[in-house]
Amino acid sequence: MNLQELAHATVLLEPTVTGCLNDPSGVYIDGTFGRGGHSRLLLSQLAADGRLYGFDKDPRAIETGEQLHQEDARFEVVQASFADMKQEMAARGIAHINGILLDLGVSSPQLDDPERGFSFMRDGPLDMRMNPDAGLSAAEWVATTDENDIVRVLKEYGEERFAKRMARAIVTTRATTPITRTLQLAELIKEANPAWERHKHPATRAFQAIRIAVNNELGDLERVLNESVDFLVPGGRLAVISFHSLEDRMVKRFIRAQEKGRDLPPGLPVLEADLGKTMKRIGKAIMPNDDEIRTNARARSAVLRIAERLP
Repeated sequence: MNLQELAHATVLLEPTVTGCLNDPSGVYIDGTFGRGGHSRLLLSQLAADGRLYGFDKDPRAIETGEQLHQEDARFEVVQASFADMKQEMAARGIAHINGILLDLGVSSPQLDDPERGFSFMRDGPLDMRMNPDAGLSAAEWVATTDENDIVRVLKEYGEERFAKRMARAIVTTRATTPITRTLQLAELIKEANPAWERHKHPATRAFQAIRIAVNNELGDLERVLNESVDFLVPGGRLAVISFHSLEDRMVKRFIRAQEKGRDLPPGLPVLEADLGKTMKRIGKAIMPNDDEIRTNARARSAVLRIAERLP
């Protein structure tokens, strides 16, 4: 697969890899391996003694990663959440790394396969798990979650104005009819939504919220951000692509907090070195250009932020 082909499928390919790479002989992690777009470009720029580890929960991504390992021994794939990368690397005798790359959210192959249950546009089993062999499926989550918790998830993770109406519709329906299919849930939510947004399916926000809850996406992101501080070597880079405001706010606030350091009372006489600053921003947030959006519609809402570990 050549670079041009990768660019059509992988969001913000070159700026993400360039932003993450600081030492061609270093050790790197692609925390969201997917189908390997970022990993392949990063490998092409590593030296012979460089190493790259790809993390993913999805069994199909792991199959692709195992094929890449056969092609390039500098690469190893790990079936685990990127939240577990520190302990997984410790088990391999690696305490510090040079760069972390994260391309958050659901991948195009997952969305396009109705059997995975991510899409409200095609009928399939209501699953939504990144790893369909572990944890509660979306159908199980919908069937067992307390109504107040459904409201909270739809509000917090989906920023859904009509969370109460939707939660009530789910609870009322499940009392007599199991909710097991994607289009079944999408129709239920659509009927409970009194004000559709233009050019947006009325179930968009709710499906996003349930997916985030099922996969603990924001919890995993918070953990990996916090652990990156001690995990990266001085000069090591963190590059994160977000696709919705919740993720991007978390990344932006994390970087800002690391740049600021300790929250001390104003006027306190302290040295700059005592502030505990751990990271600095590298440039401004990067968005895809018009050409990339034309060739890859998924890139439309992408935001890339890069930070560097301070000495």
